[in-house]
Amino acid sequence: MDWLNFALALAAFFASHWIPARPGVKRAMQARLGPRLYAAVFGLVSLAVLAWVIVAAGRAPYVTIWEQYPWMRWAANIIMPLAVALVVLALGAPNPLSFGGRREGFDPLRPGLAGIMRHPLLWALFLWSAAHLLVNGDLAHVILFGIFALFCLAGMGLLDKRRRRDLGAAEWQRLAAVSPNLPFARGLRRWHPPVWRLVLALALWAGLILAHPWVIGVSPLP
Repeated sequence: MDWLNFALALAAFFASHWIPARPGVKRAMQARLGPRLYAAVFGLVSLAVLAWVIVAAGRAPYVTIWEQYPWMRWAANIIMPLAVALVVLALGAPNPLSFGGRREGFDPLRPGLAGIMRHPLLWALFLWSAAHLLVNGDLAHVILFGIFALFCLAGMGLLDKRRRRDLGAAEWQRLAAVSPNLPFARGLRRWHPPVWRLVLALALWAGLILAHPWVIGVSPLP
């Protein structure tokens, strides 16, 4: 029964992302709810389903695939601050090529974080998935975080196709020329992230460390 609950949670997670992504469905829902309410509802549903998936994975029968070693926790604790920083730096920043960013105010001459990587939120989710996959070697969590990691990588190409369709091939190509899909593929660029975002990222990371034992039931510290 616990495996069935886990399978249903995974199916609901992918359905909740695949169905609203259909152009006709998204337009209809935005017309009915309005863009802001649609985004809020979609975000809340996504978080609820994600919580269901994580809880279901924790309740699934424990089948060991690999053992956990101390170095794995150290690696995860090095990766996670970077993932959190990417989320904080990407949300609301000008980036018409990916989700989570503003379509207004993007300057190809000063692309900011988008000049380093085109899809920072997907890379942040990939790092989160990879870090948690490393330290959770049981079957349910290997399936969970392995699928999430692949979902993030595949999603970059799908999102490129969608943005190319929305913006038009010429405009998409003009903007994408300064925004590599692979991080740092165009080398290091001059960019000064806002200090307040870095402070917020540090505070959020510290909050996640403190909340992890209460929410997940396990301390993430080595």
